[in-house]
Amino acid sequence: MPENTKNAKLAVIYNRVSSHKQTVEGHGLKSQEVRCREFARMKSYEVVAVFVDDISGGKSERPGMRNMLTYLTQYRKNQVVVIIDDISRLARGLEAHLALRASIKGVGAELESPSIEFGEDSDSILVENLLASVSQHQRQKNSEQTHNRMRGRLLNGYWPFHAPKGYKAERRRGYGKVLMIDEPKASIVREALCGFASGRFRSQAEVTRFLNAAQVFRKGKGVKFKQDHVKALMLNPLYAGYVGRPEWEVPWHRGEHEALITYETHLRIRDKLREQSYAAARKDISSDFPLRGFIICDECGTKLTGYWARSHTLKRYAYYQCRLKSCAYYGKAVPKAKLEEEFEQILKRLVPDSRTIKIFRALFERAWKERAKRSKAEETEIKSAIKQLEHRIDDSLDQLSELENRKVIKAFEKRVSDLQEQQAVLKEKLVEVSPKSTEAFEKVFELAMEFLSSPWKYWQNGSLETKLILIRLTFQAPIAYRRGSGFRTPKTTFPFKVLKVLSADVGQVAARRGIEPLFPG
Repeated sequence: MPENTKNAKLAVIYNRVSSHKQTVEGHGLKSQEVRCREFARMKSYEVVAVFVDDISGGKSERPGMRNMLTYLTQYRKNQVVVIIDDISRLARGLEAHLALRASIKGVGAELESPSIEFGEDSDSILVENLLASVSQHQRQKNSEQTHNRMRGRLLNGYWPFHAPKGYKAERRRGYGKVLMIDEPKASIVREALCGFASGRFRSQAEVTRFLNAAQVFRKGKGVKFKQDHVKALMLNPLYAGYVGRPEWEVPWHRGEHEALITYETHLRIRDKLREQSYAAARKDISSDFPLRGFIICDECGTKLTGYWARSHTLKRYAYYQCRLKSCAYYGKAVPKAKLEEEFEQILKRLVPDSRTIKIFRALFERAWKERAKRSKAEETEIKSAIKQLEHRIDDSLDQLSELENRKVIKAFEKRVSDLQEQQAVLKEKLVEVSPKSTEAFEKVFELAMEFLSSPWKYWQNGSLETKLILIRLTFQAPIAYRRGSGFRTPKTTFPFKVLKVLSADVGQVAARRGIEPLFPG
């Protein structure tokens, strides 16, 4: 506390706004301080400190107020004046106002304001309490109006809260703020969600690692996404084009923004997270040893690990080895270069010749055309199923309006919610079953054959993430490796099996025979 050389009464100023955003964007704090300083000059007070809070007026526990009370406690004898711009700046709730008023009085300070005269007589206390009650009513009314406006926006299909990753809120004339696709973040979020739904990412941990590897989400050092944040992202129906807030009695329904994934994909993600049957991603997988965790020891079945060794000349060498102590090959390392070169040879042998690709294309095209023929029938069936669901939903809602038992009401609400989910999935399928064009066939076929015809090129030129995906798409199970003899026969996925069968058929020459039957008689 500075010395009062002029014998002027000492004063401190207390300012408050409702949120941190107002301290950055607005001028409320500055305006309050100017008015309080002007009042202090008129009263010949010497302002010795200013305390600030950015917190709701309904709360009495505030850091700025706590610091001010601590400051005043040390100088009880000085009878310092606390100046506030308005009674609402002290509090916007009667209970909080009375608590803070008593705290200020308890440290020997007086409360003054340019907007109201505080006193200890019954009339002054009545006016003060009435103004505090009015301030509380205004806060509650503002809260109700904000809630109602936000709820109305939700009912109209617009998201009134902070935009999630992959979206941005842009103001549109006549519509207010609307969620819009935010590229390239949206494409990365879509890839993460679809990748988990399809099995490309086997766990939530792998999705987290994929998102953290994306440069567009990186701001400075440190991890941007944490496990709980990623889980909330994966379960958010917003990405499927839906908005809602059940605690406000606004069920999830179709929104006015563009979806990143289908509702069916969202349900698949939700179900997979509930199952919790997927092992966590290995933390020791790195670009140095992309086959670690996939290659197993042929002797004991243990997954090979990778490590770096250093020679007496301090040169580093990379190896794979079995770490099971009871195994005959324990500690007998295989050079990384040798093992991975042999693995590349396996990938190269999977490359089909041009004649096989030609046959595969013909089969693929025939299946595509047959699927297109069935699309019309499926479209009719789906439309009929949607209509039946609409009748069931209407019947359930009619019964719901007549119920009184709360448990039965909840059961019916759950049934309606399930039926609405089924209806949303069928409506999306209705779009998917429409006949696909020739251009779509060419695009799908070329994309598939680009991978099937040269998986080893993806291995050579791809990132760690690409290599891990390639392994899952190419092999059904880990490949066994024996030191000295190399890899065992791998179990490939179905597309590569088909190509292998076609290659064998193309390579065979049909035996010549006449027109007589194979077996006489």
